[in-house]
Amino acid sequence: MITTEVSKTAISAAAAGIAGLCFVGYCFYFDRKRRSDPNFKSNLRKKRLLAKEHELAARAAKSAFPDFTDQQAVQRFFLQEVQMGESYLEQGDAARGVEHLANAVVVCGQPTELLNVLQRTLPDPVFDMLIKKLPELGKNLMRRQPPQQPQQPPSSFGGPVISELDVSDVE
Repeated sequence: MITTEVSKTAISAAAAGIAGLCFVGYCFYFDRKRRSDPNFKSNLRKKRLLAKEHELAARAAKSAFPDFTDQQAVQRFFLQEVQMGESYLEQGDAARGVEHLANAVVVCGQPTELLNVLQRTLPDPVFDMLIKKLPELGKNLMRRQPPQQPQQPPSSFGGPVISELDVSDVE
């Protein structure tokens, strides 16, 4: 009687090969099942849209506007946004560069002068993107800020108090 001994390494190799083959078969089976699902494409589009919305929300949160009552914070934010916009434009990422430059224009004390400078320095397509971005950014900024309450002058203020006139008050 001839007996052949099979080494433990050969058994281990065969078991690993069979396990690998089962795993690859499992992957093929479920990939085919997933792709044959009639809602696969719509679900994939929804997932991509949600991921894009999350990315935009994260980007918006990253460049949160400063407290507008703190002039130093506004100035730091302005300089930071201009620098980031320039760096993204140098890297060739026009969309991000325009986003940061638009933030800078929104917080700028003299936006028309800044827009004139940007119009002279930026290529026309990039400046057009910036102009199109400004109204959208303004709407988002208005939604973020709470309505401001009119401030009452302190009681120690001895000057006249100016109030809004009603149309019926004017002769």
